Amino acid sequence: MAAEIVAAHASTTPMTKEELIAELSELHKALSAIDKGEAVVEETVEEEAAQAPVISRKKAFGKDKVTCMICGKTMKTLARHLKTNHGMTPAQYRKQFDIPRTQPLAARAYSESRRQMAIDRGLGDNLAKARAARAKNK
Repeated sequence: MAAEIVAAHASTTPMTKEELIAELSELHKALSAIDKGEAVVEETVEEEAAQAPVISRKKAFGKDKVTCMICGKTMKTLARHLKTNHGMTPAQYRKQFDIPRTQPLAARAYSESRRQMAIDRGLGDNLAKARAARAKNK
């Protein structure tokens, strides 16, 4: 069962060999504990907060990827990962690692591609037209 769960997770999330092995081992222990009727001990947000960052802030924010400073996983954007994997908000993450509000929690290339897509679709122009129409109707 643990192998099936980890395989499903690995099919949607890029993982290194070490991460796969660690997750499989951790999940096997948890499932064994449940099978024996024992309580499964989870690491809480407070325990994670006490940990030192896995990677430096400068190295965590790259052009093509952002690395989570808690667990070391890389992705394009952190907000969803923080909520689902660590149970914390971007504001809590910023406070824990002293990240300024001006630092986006997304890869620069990802942000730029989303910005260009919005420009190509004329989303800024549509917003300006809607605001002008709303102001005119008031």
